[in-house]
Amino acid sequence: MMKTKSWLLGLALVLGMTAAWAGVDVNKATQSELESVKGVGPALSGRILTERQKATFKDWSDLIDRVQGVGKTNAARLSEAGLTVGAATYVAPAVVAKAGKPAQK
Repeated sequence: MMKTKSWLLGLALVLGMTAAWAGVDVNKATQSELESVKGVGPALSGRILTERQKATFKDWSDLIDRVQGVGKTNAARLSEAGLTVGAATYVAPAVVAKAGKPAQK
């Protein structure tokens, strides 16, 4: 009996990790799926769903432009927590140095 419970618990953990690793696509997720991402609460998921009804998100910059509360810093955190846009993770834009000034890190 104990071995069966251990086996089932192990299977549940593997399936849960697989789901988390797969990510939550902002264009396909339900409100509860969005809220399963650390950093996404009811208010943010509501704003995402409202904007998604108008049109799907093309990429991360589209999401950042259209959804209040999702800036570059927050996008990086949400992506790290498993949120994706069309299966893509957020990649911060490269900092370009101005002439005569070193690039900021």
